[in-house]
Amino acid sequence: MNNDIRKYLRDILTAIDSIDIHLDRKRDFNLFLKNFTSRRAIERELEIIGEATNRILKIEPEIKISEGRLIVDLRNKVIHSYDTVDEMILWKIINRDLPVLKEEITALLQQ
Repeated sequence: MNNDIRKYLRDILTAIDSIDIHLDRKRDFNLFLKNFTSRRAIERELEIIGEATNRILKIEPEIKISEGRLIVDLRNKVIHSYDTVDEMILWKIINRDLPVLKEEITALLQQ
């Protein structure tokens, strides 16, 4: 695995960890909805995850990141259709999808 891919994988892990910090390490949907600044910060972290994933896929299209294309699509939606982003979908991604992604990225970095 080349150094660029390793850097992008580390960027993804950093963004996932930052999302947890923006949530004050709490998983409370009502708090998430009430805190506009945190929601925007989380959207930015999701953009970073999507952009890093996009760059990885351009270098190594066969890399084992499940839902890689959907991650990039989410980034595009957050950036280009920011006014239609559904908080419930973001919450599902944060709670269900990011833990899986974190495991995959950690495993890739250990190779």
